[in-house]
Amino acid sequence: MSGPLPAGWAAANLGDLAHIYSGGTPSRSVPAYWGGPIPWVTTTEVDFGRISSVRQSITHAGLRASAAKVAPAGSLLIAMYGQGKTRGKVAILDMPAATNQACAVVEVGSSVAAEYLFHFLAFQYEKIRGLSNSGGQENLSGAIVKSIRINFPTEIREQQRIAEALNGVDHLIATLRKLVAKKMSIHEGMRHALLTGAVRLPGHTEPWSQRRLGDHVEYLKTVALSRAQLDATSPLRYLHYGDIHGLRTIELDAATKQMPRVSKLLAGSASTLQVGDLVFADASEDPAGVGKSVEISSVPIEGLVPGLHTIAARFDKRYFANGFKAYLQFNPAFRAALLRLAAGTKVLATTRSYISSISLALPCVEEQRAIASILRDADNEIEHLQERLVKTTAVKQAMMQELLSGQTRLPVEDCVA
Repeated sequence: MSGPLPAGWAAANLGDLAHIYSGGTPSRSVPAYWGGPIPWVTTTEVDFGRISSVRQSITHAGLRASAAKVAPAGSLLIAMYGQGKTRGKVAILDMPAATNQACAVVEVGSSVAAEYLFHFLAFQYEKIRGLSNSGGQENLSGAIVKSIRINFPTEIREQQRIAEALNGVDHLIATLRKLVAKKMSIHEGMRHALLTGAVRLPGHTEPWSQRRLGDHVEYLKTVALSRAQLDATSPLRYLHYGDIHGLRTIELDAATKQMPRVSKLLAGSASTLQVGDLVFADASEDPAGVGKSVEISSVPIEGLVPGLHTIAARFDKRYFANGFKAYLQFNPAFRAALLRLAAGTKVLATTRSYISSISLALPCVEEQRAIASILRDADNEIEHLQERLVKTTAVKQAMMQELLSGQTRLPVEDCVA
């Protein structure tokens, strides 16, 4: 954070505000060094939160035989190096623990509150990561960590108020994440039960029928164009396989969604999609994406065409209800069949012949509509929670920008020192 500091604020290097040191790793070849009473932290556990439990521990002999030191509870940890985007992450120790050499331990002094410092460092994450690239340096070092510039209110009570406000929104974010995960787990179980017939909805007792998909489908003509051939102004919308993989939803409201566009000349004789059409991405680099598809729930007046690496399928509405087709990708038998057929290919493929060859036990159209309605309501609930989580996270970012720069000040009169 650059620019003049507000009244009552100061700036200092982290090394002037805290005692900073790194840890060590006892020899892995000596069993007596491992599994003892001392928690041992690695950078994989440093992830913008509190560390109250760890996966590994060492013995007192391991501590003495290595450079590891026991950091007191309340210390901050900064990841100095590690895989991916580990370096620069920060966490707070909730208990005394030793660390490996990739962690910088920050024992905070009396002039700054540890909780405030945690939030400040977390907000400066990308800037701190950038320090590791200076002079070709790939990782952070003790010297770099000590040089991190910290802006802070000189009044400890103001630091505490800022930390309390940010801790509150962190708690809300954590609660929302847990709720989303719980709802998704419940929804997954309900979806499996309804799509396999393990649970039947009240009023639906008609036996399910075995149907070969190829007997009830018409495949539509697609047009393979690169991203460079698309634009933002042509009338036709264009559905690219990458956009299918990127969608969080399983239905596509193409009439309102911002989408790539294509000229009618380039689209040529490609089929125009209709409500109820199911469009598959025909390839995936991982099993989770096999069979990924979207059902078209609305189309723009100008039209929508299926594009590169897609399979557009129009199923017979006498046997497949609109809304239900979007959930075929979650049918265990359907997924298992596609994965089995795609096995051995470099990129996991979905083809027309694969889809056509699959036979599924399916309910009548009326029961399909009822199942789709139940599952859609659950999907909508999860989507609303996810939207709330995104908005709350954005609110936190705005709060950090305001509070950690002193642009917005909090009253401190009622704060206990």
